[in-house]
Amino acid sequence: MPRVVHFEIAAKDPERASKFYSHVFDWKINKWDGPEPYWLATTGDKTEPGIDGGIMKPNKDLPHIVNTIDVDSVDEYITRIKKEGGSIVKPKTAVPGVGYMAYCKDPEGNVFGIMQTDSKAS
Repeated sequence: MPRVVHFEIAAKDPERASKFYSHVFDWKINKWDGPEPYWLATTGDKTEPGIDGGIMKPNKDLPHIVNTIDVDSVDEYITRIKKEGGSIVKPKTAVPGVGYMAYCKDPEGNVFGIMQTDSKAS
């Protein structure tokens, strides 16, 4: 069953937001060396319940907090989402070395991400 596996927080100043969350909650936050400015947030021990996330610059098409759901196939779930009255906000995109993701909207207007893990993505 697909589960929420990641969150994103949009921030005009991601470095300032990273300092805030790391100082307030003791999260470990590191800038990711990827195609877009992105800071990875480790929120706790992997053996305990919870999820990790990221901090990014705002995108006019996305809300300020996004939950991402792990799926076996982004393509398959895009089809399901459209069939059930949802829409695609940002199409399938490769995240190098991580996998593929897309941003979607449910019929109520809520935006969420879907992620397919694939270390060969480029």
